[in-house]
Amino acid sequence: MRAIATPGGLPISDPAALVDVEVEAPQALPHDLVVRVEAVSVNPVDSKVRLSANPSDTPRILGYDAAGTVTAVGQEVSGFAVGDEVYYAGAIDRPGSNADYQAVDHRIAAHKPTTLSFADAAALPLTALTAMEALEDLFHVGANSEGTLLVLGGAGGVGSIMIQLAKRLTSLRVIATASRPETAAWAREMGADEVANHHDLGAEVLRIVPEGVDYVLSTHSEGQIGAFAEIVKPLGHIAAIDDGNLNLSPLKPKRISWHWEFMFSRSLFQTPDIAVQGRMLADLATMVDAGEIRTTATQYIEDFTAAGIREAHRRIESHGTQGKIVVTR
Repeated sequence: MRAIATPGGLPISDPAALVDVEVEAPQALPHDLVVRVEAVSVNPVDSKVRLSANPSDTPRILGYDAAGTVTAVGQEVSGFAVGDEVYYAGAIDRPGSNADYQAVDHRIAAHKPTTLSFADAAALPLTALTAMEALEDLFHVGANSEGTLLVLGGAGGVGSIMIQLAKRLTSLRVIATASRPETAAWAREMGADEVANHHDLGAEVLRIVPEGVDYVLSTHSEGQIGAFAEIVKPLGHIAAIDDGNLNLSPLKPKRISWHWEFMFSRSLFQTPDIAVQGRMLADLATMVDAGEIRTTATQYIEDFTAAGIREAHRRIESHGTQGKIVVTR
């Protein structure tokens, strides 16, 4: 089959950063679906893994978000059949979705929303799972939960869906950060109650909510720990999706809890509750089909080749995108 792969470590300006290759089609392991991939979306993690991968003679197939049609099922699969249309975010330790066919554990997949195209469905899984895990696993909030949630990068892929899900699943007030008129408008369109300029985070947030916030979803934590210590209430919670060497000691006096959110943990470590991700995606599909959550796809590249994926990576690395970039056949 045809796939798009990276030898690792090359800048996106290099045509060899992502190349078209021919590889063996995947076979279904006991828990697997084999999926004919129709659309993928590109996330910052795609670019990060490409750049950090050690150069190799065996190119690595990247890609996480995907939507497509089931062509085979493993012996221990239940709830899926050949011909089903599915969507998922995949696993970081298996060949990715930038290929004609992909094998994915059925427990982290779900039937795609019937009201969305493959392209619009492919925009959702990774970011929605990130947001839902933060809300459910880390913040432990639900329909009756009140307080204030601060979402950094409200116009980004994770921010766009976190705003929607927080407004749908909780009673939290949502403040999003944005710095340009167009990104602020997008965050409000997603449902944000207020928008703060992240260039002066502490002052901006306290202007809107002088008593501080209860929860923070941090997409960029470096240089913000001092501001977090100022604006988060005592016993508050921060969930970070980025990484780095951070000094968290300023958070100690208020006993602010710091959580790492990494959507791939369940699949990477085959946790006993791995099927939670499939359930979350099924719940998301129900909300989408009910008109309660919308796709965050904003850009479509109709070129499912190395050239098209390279262009998606280039746009992601420009750090000027709103929502999600989708690549389709």
